[in-house]
Amino acid sequence: MGADPIAEVERHAQGKARSVAGMADDRPVLGVDTEVVLDGRVYGKPANSAEAEAMLEALAGKTHEVISGLCVLTPGWEELDHAVTRVSFRRLTPRELGLHVASEEWRERAGGYAIQGLGAALVERIEGDYLNVVGLPAALLVSVLADRFPGVYGYG
Repeated sequence: MGADPIAEVERHAQGKARSVAGMADDRPVLGVDTEVVLDGRVYGKPANSAEAEAMLEALAGKTHEVISGLCVLTPGWEELDHAVTRVSFRRLTPRELGLHVASEEWRERAGGYAIQGLGAALVERIEGDYLNVVGLPAALLVSVLADRFPGVYGYG
């Protein structure tokens, strides 16, 4: 299994934000990292079509979590948090798996799918922030900004 997926995505998001912070001219920087997790196993970006098919077959008919770490970094403060969305795939036939893999949409996609594309056809239900599954935990980002800048991003 390895490291805790939440700690990993937060660490990666923080690393991404910090890696560009020096080039940002004192502007806020956003870092995000997303992983797909099923039964404690992390499904990253598949390296090839066989790995993509194996990932999708493992996710088929089950509910997995999409976990994103988010880091907002400014010269004065840093906010590090995460969001979790539960995604249920419907059962998939071998033909459907083959067609999805042949589409090559799995490339550079955690878990081998893109919910905003052809991967939407794999999904039966989601619980939580849809945009988190796309790759940006928008509800979490708005919450962080509303807490830090009440009256600007929030209603305070």
